[in-house]
Amino acid sequence: MSQRTALHEQHLQAGAKMVDFAGWDMPIHYGSQIEEHHQVRQDAGMFDVSHMVILDLQGPQTRDFLRKLLANDVARLKESGKALYSCMLNHQGGIIDDLIVYYLNDTHYRIVVNAGTRDKDIAWMQEQIKGFDTELNERTDLSMIAVQGPKAREKMAGLLSDSEASEALELGVFFGKQIGTLFIARTGYTGEDGFEIMVSNEEAPGLWQKLIDAGVAPTGLGARDTLRLEAGMNLYGSDMDETISPLEAGLNWTIAWEPEDRDFIGRNALDVQRGRDDLRRFVGLVLEGRGVLRGHQKVILPDGSEGEITSGSFSPTLNQAIAMARVPASIGDRVEVEIRGKHLPARRVKMPFVRNGKSLIDK
Repeated sequence: MSQRTALHEQHLQAGAKMVDFAGWDMPIHYGSQIEEHHQVRQDAGMFDVSHMVILDLQGPQTRDFLRKLLANDVARLKESGKALYSCMLNHQGGIIDDLIVYYLNDTHYRIVVNAGTRDKDIAWMQEQIKGFDTELNERTDLSMIAVQGPKAREKMAGLLSDSEASEALELGVFFGKQIGTLFIARTGYTGEDGFEIMVSNEEAPGLWQKLIDAGVAPTGLGARDTLRLEAGMNLYGSDMDETISPLEAGLNWTIAWEPEDRDFIGRNALDVQRGRDDLRRFVGLVLEGRGVLRGHQKVILPDGSEGEITSGSFSPTLNQAIAMARVPASIGDRVEVEIRGKHLPARRVKMPFVRNGKSLIDK
């Protein structure tokens, strides 16, 4: 039986179509996925992301442990609440998961990982934590609501006291802070501004209703996927997994190579890979003409070599098909995609495809 979040009844009352997602009963949409997508791009929408896993790590050697565990370097985090995005790698340099880590103080960090990788993530961390004076605690008492869109921050702030609203609106990008009973972070997975809010399971339904009353529309995981694709954000299990390194997933920027003596897990494998000139590239594609790009479709380069789409969909904002693909290093500006036995032309573009509701694609 699928697990249910603290907001399950609220989804049913709103007419959500529920589906199994990583073992959780989650809303895919509440009527129209495209309308929900546009609502987030133009105003404000909210997602129940309580299936995500919140972990607190505390102890005098937590910083040392995370510098070993993660490809990015938590030593870069100097100010309380500052967050960074990182991959957690295996010894072969493959991605066990991607995550966000918040620095709360020198002995306390908070990590948010994906629902579908919960068990293996925790098992891996518990194995690697041996020998470090730090403890891992899963926060099953907390729910998480993402409020996203150009009006998201002001609508959320309107539900807080004057002093709490000021604190929330002053948060910098990729910062989180305990404000009253809520942990509010200026992060997201849509390419829009907004907050991700951690709230007690008991308080979550009330906050959800207040957000509805403030004009924030419930939004399902279907729109979340098209929004993140337009924003050029990877999805674990589709665009990357334990067989793919950050270097072949467009995530080189998440690796802290300096200082050279930081021996994080997977570093040796990455050092070997980055010396190669035949690594596959992770690129954005736009289909020229009609059709829909989907994961696992074959990408054919002019020289006859082949790659594969990792994520693809129709983009509601751009009104055309877009995709992410892993392709040979010989790629140029033009490729073909095999769709139902036909080879259709597509062109390579820079990602993201959309930022702050605006197209970044040259016509």
